[in-house]
Amino acid sequence: MKQKPRLVVIGHGMAAARTLEHLMAIAPGRHDITVIGAEPLPGYNRILLSPVLAGELGKEELKLQDSDWYAQHGIRLRLGRKAVAIARGPRSVKLDDGEHVPYDKLLLATGSRPIRLPIEGANLEGVVTYRDLADTEAMIAASARHKHAVVIGGGLLGLEAANGLKSRGMEVDVVHLMPWVMERQLDREAASVVQRRLEARGIRFHLGYETLSVEGVDGHATAVAVRPRDTQEPVRLAADLVVMAVGIRPDTALAEAAGLRADRGIVVDDTLQTYDPRIYAVGECVRHRGTSYGLVQPLYDMAKVCATHLAGVGSHYYAGSVTSTHLKVTGIDVFSAGDFADSPRRQSQVLHDAANGVYRRLVIEDDRLVGGVLVGDSAGSGRYSELIRSKASIARMRRELMFLR
Repeated sequence: MKQKPRLVVIGHGMAAARTLEHLMAIAPGRHDITVIGAEPLPGYNRILLSPVLAGELGKEELKLQDSDWYAQHGIRLRLGRKAVAIARGPRSVKLDDGEHVPYDKLLLATGSRPIRLPIEGANLEGVVTYRDLADTEAMIAASARHKHAVVIGGGLLGLEAANGLKSRGMEVDVVHLMPWVMERQLDREAASVVQRRLEARGIRFHLGYETLSVEGVDGHATAVAVRPRDTQEPVRLAADLVVMAVGIRPDTALAEAAGLRADRGIVVDDTLQTYDPRIYAVGECVRHRGTSYGLVQPLYDMAKVCATHLAGVGSHYYAGSVTSTHLKVTGIDVFSAGDFADSPRRQSQVLHDAANGVYRRLVIEDDRLVGGVLVGDSAGSGRYSELIRSKASIARMRRELMFLR
């Protein structure tokens, strides 16, 4: 019997799991597959980590596929194992226990690494990042022992961490360098709606503040020193737990050590192939047409395309993704898509119902919808996404545009 080509997958996050799901749907049994995952459990839904932190879900509800699914498809899992080197000549992957796993094709789904601020005290006990289940469990454990938490970073993950810790009874301060929260997804007015809802839950905000250091006693964090950007006078915030949620960087170390081209991400073409035709890459570790993505939908788009090429049918090509976000930010419905920056050529339609925490803004340029922000009421988000993606004229629907459903 002819030996199946050996496909090795490094990384077992959401992008890798979705690629395998598509591959099994298109070409089950085509490959002899081995998955190498550094975490001790199969791939899980990281989007649901925030409800787990808030106590709304149990960690058993995170799983994407159970072990039986992998067994049924003949997929071997090497969990709790880390790939430490790729030998492209002999085509093998070296693991941290010394094992060498040969491949004919290799899929890199190494994801990204959380950024830890290079400040004094960053490595004290009680200082964590927020990226995976282990981070979440560490925060849950800390909330049971301690009272004061400081979250550094007012992006999506920072706000989710703040809300989860507040739900577990901690006093929470959020420190953010920018003048409003979630500045990549929201304009100032939309951000203020989200902030007021969180302040009503007792979360305190320090916007326009830089973080100077983490202070500690006997090796454990006790306070965070911060300072408004326009003054020199520092402020100390009590902190038994410090959560750094200040961004991510694509994890390219393994690829770069193997000589693959990387430029703030593993460089791939429209088939998700790297400069080595035997090696593909998907997810947050990727840089495609000069862009890296940290949202789920682009990762899923990549996975679908990559699976067709691994299956040998090559029926799809990845042309990039319109960046859109539709999610619950600590229970608040939020949608953001396209480009909503101000410009002389643009007009905005705005509906703001402060009493009910609703803000809707649609940005129009040359009779086309180019961006939108919806907070508190995301009705019509699907249609808005399609209008932005297709660049269709909205000239005949301007009157009803704000009220699409």
